[in-house]
Amino acid sequence: MNLPSLSLFEAGMICCFAASWPFALYKTYKSKKVEGVSIRFLGLVILGYLFGIIHKILYSFDLVIILYIISITMVSTQAVFYFMYKDNK
Repeated sequence: MNLPSLSLFEAGMICCFAASWPFALYKTYKSKKVEGVSIRFLGLVILGYLFGIIHKILYSFDLVIILYIISITMVSTQAVFYFMYKDNK
């Protein structure tokens, strides 16, 4: 049986990094405030996930790319919330 390829330790790393994003998204959505959120930090995280996705496509394609896509979607959503709510005081 051929199982899909999976980088187990890389998947674990991404899951650990991504674990807090749903809570942050929920908090920002409910409070409509982005105090303490750094758009520069979010940009760097998005850039890092983009590099990971590019690496997966070019050199090491496996199912972990799905975790990268889920993670970058959550961080990008937080960035959208930042711009939506940055003027809320």
